[in-house]
Amino acid sequence: MEAKVNYTIVGIFVISLTAVIVLAIIWLSSGFSFEQYATYRIYMKESVSGLNIDSTVEYNGVQVGSVSSIEINHDNPQLVDLLINIKKNTPITAGTVATVQSRGLTGVTFVALTDKSEDLRPLEAQPGEPYPVIPTAPSLFFKVDAALTKLTQNFQKITKAIDTLLDEENQRSIKEVLYNMRQASRDLTPLMNSAQSTLRMLEAQTLPETYRLLYNLGTASQDLSDLASQIKQNPSVLIRGVSQPPLGPGERNGQ
Repeated sequence: MEAKVNYTIVGIFVISLTAVIVLAIIWLSSGFSFEQYATYRIYMKESVSGLNIDSTVEYNGVQVGSVSSIEINHDNPQLVDLLINIKKNTPITAGTVATVQSRGLTGVTFVALTDKSEDLRPLEAQPGEPYPVIPTAPSLFFKVDAALTKLTQNFQKITKAIDTLLDEENQRSIKEVLYNMRQASRDLTPLMNSAQSTLRMLEAQTLPETYRLLYNLGTASQDLSDLASQIKQNPSVLIRGVSQPPLGPGERNGQ
């Protein structure tokens, strides 16, 4: 009777140990943990290509959770509903925003959370929403795509403006303007040659005479200055005139 009891105990022990091992394997493979998570919703306004269930959620580069659901919004097909599970100790505030990003060359897509620190109140669910909704911000790819789209539109406008400017009528007008400019250039050539000849004549004839006239004016000015100085020293010069200096020994008038 004791042998049967011992076999029963051993069997129960083996079965229990096997069950514990199986549960441990399932627990470890499923990523079960004692960490508590909170669910948040994100309404993405752009493509979430590359994002999958269980994709990583990072807060300032630190992994804090994962994506649990990805669906098209039934009320607005342009939106994508994301449900994410985040560790409860993560400081999700009213200033937290979410973007979809890709990691370097690997192309792994994940949800990135950042906080603008504009409102540090904890994010709470609004009436009619079962979960708190984290607002979104445009991703880098969305910004680049928008910039390229705008650049393409501007280029198309420029191309259209050039096509309008260079239509047949305007081309004829431009040709006429260029032709008139060439004609005007040809008509101005004799005038320019004549002007150059006039300048050379002035340089050869008029300028030397002008230089001599200026020299004479300078000499006359000097003489007047000397006369004014003599009058200032001897006013009688105005009446008697300038007397000659007395003759030296052996000198005679007229010599």
